[in-house]
Amino acid sequence: MKNIPIDVLRTFITIVELDSFTQAGSLLGRSQPAISLQIKRLESMFDQKLISKRGQSIELTVAGEKLLGYARRILAINDEAVANLTTTNVSGEIKLGIPSEFAATLLPRVLSQFVKTYPNINLSVTSDLSCNLVKSLPNQHFDIVMVLHDNPEEYQGELIKIDDLVWVGNERPVVDSESRLLLTFAPEGCIYRKRAIKVLTDAKRTWQINYTNPDLAGIKVAIEGGLGITALARSTVPDHLKIIRPKDGLPELGKIGIELVYPAKTSDITVTRLAEFLTSSLSA
Repeated sequence: MKNIPIDVLRTFITIVELDSFTQAGSLLGRSQPAISLQIKRLESMFDQKLISKRGQSIELTVAGEKLLGYARRILAINDEAVANLTTTNVSGEIKLGIPSEFAATLLPRVLSQFVKTYPNINLSVTSDLSCNLVKSLPNQHFDIVMVLHDNPEEYQGELIKIDDLVWVGNERPVVDSESRLLLTFAPEGCIYRKRAIKVLTDAKRTWQINYTNPDLAGIKVAIEGGLGITALARSTVPDHLKIIRPKDGLPELGKIGIELVYPAKTSDITVTRLAEFLTSSLSA
């Protein structure tokens, strides 16, 4: 019976999530040749091609897609076991900064499991626009901050995911009587807003921001009320809202980088554990 090494599965998942051998190597602290060798080892084990390259992107084969599902489950069980068996003396307070939309969608599922696993850790959470979190770094004593980067190729923190930006609405684009696309966004400074305006302008599409709210819950209510559509990272699309497909005539929004920044430059085990939970939740 063959045994699949956990570290090789972790490499495989990281390559898929970041869509890059080079960035996966940077995140995992390995050279690109070492990363490639691990994938060759995995393919040799199953005697099947798992990953193929298409231009600058990677593409999973049928076997690769099948393995990805197993790999995520195996890794989740492995990480859960390690976390649960090493929690005895883990305690303290963590100050977390997180973009508002991730606070609404990611934190609920992360916090419940994290608090159960580490009952002696107190989480102090600040949520705001990513740009405001970055500006406040010198004054706020965060232990860990999740931030968005407009250009995933120029990240400065620990890149944990490259996500798609997608148009989100009820069913289809909302237009007014003059055929202007109606939008609902967070205030000026929002990366999603900036990207959406740029791609619409480049596509010579008329638009109007019909509603502004810094909170995802408020934007969700506006969308459900037919006030407009918005743009979000795919990872943060709330239930009951729909991703608007390219066939509806909207320009593609591209990708966004999601990073973890450690302003305090601490090696505290509590911060490491939270980072692992955030990373695994985004990869799920």
